[in-house]
Amino acid sequence: MTTALISHDDCLDHVTPPGHPEQVARLDAVLGALADMDLLRVKAPLAAEDDLLRAHPKTHIDAVRAAAPTEGWRSLDADTHMSAGTLTAAYRAAGGVVRAVDMVIGGEAANAFAAVRPPGHHAERETAMGFCFFGNVVIGAKHALDHHGLDRVAIVDFDVHHGNGTQDLIEDDPRILFCSTHQSPLYPGTGAAHEVGVDNVLNVPLPGGTGSKGFREAMDRVVLPRVDAFSPQLLIISAGFDAHAADPLAGMELTTEDFGWVTERLCDLADKHCAGRLVSSLEGGYDLEALGASAAAHVKVLKERG
Repeated sequence: MTTALISHDDCLDHVTPPGHPEQVARLDAVLGALADMDLLRVKAPLAAEDDLLRAHPKTHIDAVRAAAPTEGWRSLDADTHMSAGTLTAAYRAAGGVVRAVDMVIGGEAANAFAAVRPPGHHAERETAMGFCFFGNVVIGAKHALDHHGLDRVAIVDFDVHHGNGTQDLIEDDPRILFCSTHQSPLYPGTGAAHEVGVDNVLNVPLPGGTGSKGFREAMDRVVLPRVDAFSPQLLIISAGFDAHAADPLAGMELTTEDFGWVTERLCDLADKHCAGRLVSSLEGGYDLEALGASAAAHVKVLKERG
């Protein structure tokens, strides 16, 4: 089998105001860095309403739909903006993760990377925020549980910002383990170690300047053993690359090689517990060169392990 790359040109039609860090060029940088890799390339479908409803109430979906402008921008908060193409892109982003789950569980691919935007890990049950509209990885996880009949799914989030939305969407669902490493203090201000859900949330806040050694120790000593003990049947990664030293929005000081390293470790756990089944979805990363290089390092490992 091979690695699936799931994306769609509609994700390029989510246009943010000039100077906004979550820009169209991010996805261009990722896809450009992956252009020469031998991957199974699949177009992301639109998410089905039933899949969105597994994570969000209908009131939230309706509110996002109603906010979509026909021209220009509409701002939902100081950071989160919609253009005419945003709603379709958001449906593609969630649908791309669901398609990745279907392919990996169905044996069409060994693992999959959803190169989609807008990202999703800040979207709470009824609040679009932090550049995010729907909880993409949670929608994929709940699809795996409810549609495919799995019992346990683990989500590991190494984005530099805490996935407050992911936590909000799963903290009462013991079928899902959520583990997050993130810089603290930093936006959105959540992710303290004492936030544990129903013993299914593991937050590992790290100070700015942590660097490779501290990040790898946190993964080896805290996160990976917790995932191992949970014994998931599917592993999902919220793959944010904004902990890179070059990123303008944070200061975790990781290297491109760290993203390859953590991918290797997570693939080890997927091999041990999930028959290799692993799905990854793009979250943050705002220095274009570092983003492309880090995504390529991540997907290169997925391809080698697939």
